[in-house]
Amino acid sequence: MKISIVSTVYCSEIFLDEFIKLTLTALKNIKCKSYEMIFVNDGSPDQSLRKLLEKRKTNKKIKILNLSRNYGHHYAIQAGLKYSTGDYVFLIDNDLEVSPLVLERLYNKLITNKSIDVVYGYQKNRKGNFSEKLTGKLFWWLINKVSDIHIPHNLLTERLMSRRYVDKLLQLNDSNLFLGGMFHWVGFNQTGINVVKKQRKTKSTYTFNKRTQLMVQAITSFSSKPLMWLFNFGILVSFLSFLFIAFLCVNKIIYGDAVQLGWTSIIAVNIFVLGLFSTFLGIVGIYLSKIFNQVQSRPNYIIKEIYE
Repeated sequence: MKISIVSTVYCSEIFLDEFIKLTLTALKNIKCKSYEMIFVNDGSPDQSLRKLLEKRKTNKKIKILNLSRNYGHHYAIQAGLKYSTGDYVFLIDNDLEVSPLVLERLYNKLITNKSIDVVYGYQKNRKGNFSEKLTGKLFWWLINKVSDIHIPHNLLTERLMSRRYVDKLLQLNDSNLFLGGMFHWVGFNQTGINVVKKQRKTKSTYTFNKRTQLMVQAITSFSSKPLMWLFNFGILVSFLSFLFIAFLCVNKIIYGDAVQLGWTSIIAVNIFVLGLFSTFLGIVGIYLSKIFNQVQSRPNYIIKEIYE
C-alpha cells in the first residue's frame, strides 16, 4: 500500500518543518513505509520552495511541483492530485490548523469499511469570530440552496481518498473549479469525521476578497439555478407591471384628469428597473465568462519545474 500526501504551498515557509515532521509521525503510526509527499508550490512569494529543496536533500520521497505562477488553491490541488500515484491520497493544508496526525483517524475509518472511498473532515463547530462564523454559515447554506446535491457544511480540505475515486474526480475537466462541490458530485461512498481546527499562527492568506470570489465561483460554476431565478423573477415583475398599468388605465378612464401621474414616481420606477437589469446582466455576464473560460480549453495550471 502506497499513500500520496498532497499539499499546496503558499506562504508556508514557517510551517514546513513541523508539518513534515508530524506527517512522518502519522505515517509511522499507521505503519506505512511506502509514501510520497507532493508539495505544489502555487507561486509562493516567500522562501517555501528553497526550504522544500533543502528538505528533499535528506528525504527523496519529497516531490515538488513548481507552478509557473499563482493559480489558486483549488487549481494547485488539482495539479497535486493528478501527479499522485498512491493507492490512497491524503489531501491536507500545511498551515497546521489541522494536524497531519489526523491521517491516523482518517485511515482507521477508511480501512474498517471496504465500501468507503472517501473519509473527509468537517467542522462541527466552526472556528473564528462571530462574523467569520456567520459568513461561513451563510456560504454553505447558499451553496446547498443552489446545488442539486447536498454538500456537508463546514467542509475541510483534509481528506483521505481511494485511487479509483481520485481518478474519476480528475476526469472532470472543469475550467472553473469548486472542489468542495466536485468532491461530492462525483459520488462514491463517503463519510465524514469531526475535526477541530486550530487558530492559524499567522494571518490567513484567504482574504475577504478571495472568500467573496470563491462564493461567486462556487455558485456560478456549480449551478445554473440563479439564471432560473432571474427568469422567474422577470416573469413576476412583468406580471405585476401589467396589473399596475391596467390599474392606472382603469383609473384614468373612470376619473379622467383627476388622476395625476407623478414625474418623480416615474423616474423612481425607471431607476429601479435599470438597477434590476444591470444586476441581471451582470449575473448573465458572469455565466458567459465561465462558458468563455471553458471553451478556451486553456490548462488550469502550468508546471514550471518538477523536482523528484
